[in-house]
Amino acid sequence: MNIIFVGKNPGQSRSLHVGFGVVACALVLGAAVMGGAGWAGYRLASKAPEPVAYGASAPLVKSWESRLGEQRAQLQHVRQTAGQQVDALTLRLGQMQGRLLRLDALGQRLVESAHLDNGEFDFDQAPAVGGPEEAGGGESFQTPELSAMIDQLDARISNREQQLRLLDQLLSRERIEEERFVAGRPIKWGWLSSHYGYRTDPFTGKRAWHSGVDLAGKEGSDIISVAAGVVTWAGDRYGYGNLVEIDHGNGLRTRYAHCKKVDVSVGDVVEKGQVVAQMGSTGRSTGPHVHFEVRRNGKTLDPEDYIQRASR
Repeated sequence: MNIIFVGKNPGQSRSLHVGFGVVACALVLGAAVMGGAGWAGYRLASKAPEPVAYGASAPLVKSWESRLGEQRAQLQHVRQTAGQQVDALTLRLGQMQGRLLRLDALGQRLVESAHLDNGEFDFDQAPAVGGPEEAGGGESFQTPELSAMIDQLDARISNREQQLRLLDQLLSRERIEEERFVAGRPIKWGWLSSHYGYRTDPFTGKRAWHSGVDLAGKEGSDIISVAAGVVTWAGDRYGYGNLVEIDHGNGLRTRYAHCKKVDVSVGDVVEKGQVVAQMGSTGRSTGPHVHFEVRRNGKTLDPEDYIQRASR
């Protein structure tokens, strides 16, 4: 094989004769060099460390994982605390709801006791409220603010509950005193046939003391109690015929005599205006009427003073 070298001057070219053996050796040597370079590159590639995602190092990844674990634990604690607070608020609201129901019942009873029947206080309806809406729709309450509002409402409920109970006691006492207050006539209809004091006795014609008043009417008509009290006598009594005696407290008693029929028994608690007997003419009597007496500590009083109380 001839190798020709050509320079800048065409006339100065040279030739080199190379044998077949030299060419074969050169080819084998080149192939060996290329193979060695390829094997070395493969070994280097197989021993290189794997790249970390996003270029982060292993300690940094572990630090992030640790922080995420702490945040998860904190979030779980916050959820648990919030759940406990909601449960506590729910329990308090349930207790307050029960107290409000009792207050509504007590208020309704007070309305009925005070005879406020004009609908001004209707505990079956929610109180009327209103007002213009502000721009932005307002803000939601946070848990501490809501808890403070519940504390204030609880204190107000306790205060109102105490006031209503006191008012109920006062009204009950006033109602009891009103029921025990002796006033009015012991009959629904009839007329005064004999006054209290001295009079001519209808049987002897002599001047005699009359310890009560006589109210004449139709036989069998109702005789009613002029005040609430306890029955201390219910039956026949000398001179009175069938007698009903009622104790109203404070030493005050009333008597209803000459009854045709007695409708109560000793020990009964009677209300003001309750029917206790029927008008008749039993005992020392000339006709159907009721002999009405008022006594304080055993001494007779003028019943007309108590009858006229009803018209004051």
